[in-house]
Amino acid sequence: MATAKWAQLSHNVLEIIFGFLDLNDLRCCYLVCRHWYKLLNDENNDVWRMHCVRKLAEDALKSDVLVSAPTYKAKLRAFYHAWDPSECSRNIYIKSNCFTLHRNPVAQSTDAAKGKLGFKTGRHCWEVWWEGPLGTVAVIGIATKKAPIQCTGYVALLGSNSESWGWNLVDNLLLHNGDSQGNYPQLNNAPKYEKGERIRVILDCEDSTLAFERNYEFLGVAFRGLPDKKFYPAVSAVYGNTEVSMVYLGHPLDG
Repeated sequence: MATAKWAQLSHNVLEIIFGFLDLNDLRCCYLVCRHWYKLLNDENNDVWRMHCVRKLAEDALKSDVLVSAPTYKAKLRAFYHAWDPSECSRNIYIKSNCFTLHRNPVAQSTDAAKGKLGFKTGRHCWEVWWEGPLGTVAVIGIATKKAPIQCTGYVALLGSNSESWGWNLVDNLLLHNGDSQGNYPQLNNAPKYEKGERIRVILDCEDSTLAFERNYEFLGVAFRGLPDKKFYPAVSAVYGNTEVSMVYLGHPLDG
């Protein structure tokens, strides 16, 4: 009888109830019945809107930082994958929108940041873009927990060791273990990165590859044969007061 009464509740009532549950409880609700599954599978309903309003800063919801995450559930997913304040150099702080880091103007220092969640399985995609000058070195890519987040001097910190892989946007070079892995993308007179241009990073843990996409154009696989480790979105920067944003998008769209 009780189950029948729950099944008779309208979508509006269920959305209000579900809006007050935590994410672990919502995962369980997915499995109760088709009715609940269908409701929660709507990524733009009031359940996900209420969670967004409670978790995300108002300036993030009103700005275009999340333009590539069009639904409320996608925005919430991006929030849980945003920059990790505990995995940033002491010369970096995360702005109130949670998606943008600011590097303080500290001389002779290279500073890095990583995302909150790492990946060891599956396929994942996120966007990264500079909202200020690149300086002499600006690297995007992936890193493990062991990769350092600060060093002295102006260097390509991301890619300078065995725990990180990066693409230096300034000179279009791939970097790993302190060595150049060649030009990227492999085009004659490849265009230089322009401030504000969104780069999509594509990590395929099943195929052990890292690739990049610019302006919806796939640039090719950058790194192959990645080891069996947990990888985190990462960047390293040297320019004072520059800002870098990162938004997790989920499973990459092929084609």
